[in-house]
Amino acid sequence: MSKVSLIPFKVEKVLNDTKVIPPGIEMIEAPAVWEAGYKGGNTVVAVLDTGCETTHIEFKDQIIDGRNFTTDDNSDPDNVEDSNGHGTHVCGTVAACENDKGVIGTAPKAKLLVVKVLSGQGYGDTKWVIEGVRYAINWRGPNNERVRVISMSLGGRIDTPELHQAIKDAVAEDILVVCAAGNEGDGNHDTDEYAYPGAYPEVVQVGSVNLEGEISRFSNTNCAIDLVAPGEEIISTYLNNGYAVLSGTSMATPHVSGAAALLIEQGEKEFERKLTEPEIFAQLIKHTVSLNFSRRAQGSGLLKLSSSVVSVEDAEYTTSSIK
Repeated sequence: MSKVSLIPFKVEKVLNDTKVIPPGIEMIEAPAVWEAGYKGGNTVVAVLDTGCETTHIEFKDQIIDGRNFTTDDNSDPDNVEDSNGHGTHVCGTVAACENDKGVIGTAPKAKLLVVKVLSGQGYGDTKWVIEGVRYAINWRGPNNERVRVISMSLGGRIDTPELHQAIKDAVAEDILVVCAAGNEGDGNHDTDEYAYPGAYPEVVQVGSVNLEGEISRFSNTNCAIDLVAPGEEIISTYLNNGYAVLSGTSMATPHVSGAAALLIEQGEKEFERKLTEPEIFAQLIKHTVSLNFSRRAQGSGLLKLSSSVVSVEDAEYTTSSIK
């Protein structure tokens, strides 16, 4: 079995305290959706990463369950604590709760299923990721909740058929799988850089832009990029009840995962039924704005959520908008 690791990322700054709506979340216009009454409404997002600092003030009501598939902490399956910081940062961008201080996540009422598939060193066996995906597929909450979104800011260079099949199985269960594109970009949008599972056609592959809306130089480009989100100078939760500013497609990915939770809540309230995975994907693509870059760099464009206050019945589910 192959190895998988964190998508390389950069720690720009570590903070002990802050009080801010992160600029990336402002950029994708999540606050406009909150004002319309949608904050993720208990939608379960499984974050497959290095775990999470479960005692962080931002996660007091967010974490619904979790499982450790790594050899950390003597392979204790119940210990999902994060000794790296990456997973905690990603979890915060998805669903950090509302406090008088600190940050807020894209979907602050969503629930987090913390699935630890990478060690504190940021590396792991692909079989841990496969087990994590299958755990997310089969997980049921205390009120029979199910995972609706899987978020993975990790990758490897090897296409592993077993991992690909696990992802296909997740999608077949109407779980949206959101993955980082990778940070091996060379700044040339005409060249291909691939990381797996991001390059699988069944996933939502997320590239990165800076806060000025320019494609990040490090962001992988290829014909399977679906959309881009903020991935540079992203402030979120970090270790020791703190906060940090990080950069990478790892940071862009949870913006999209959290946005999917908002769109699921809105869509299912209006349609009064469960949305399928293709419908959730179509909603994401509907909420993009094309930038002045090739589709190999931006996919359908930059995630922008403010139009989601319009009824989802206005969405056009055509073959051009479905993977």
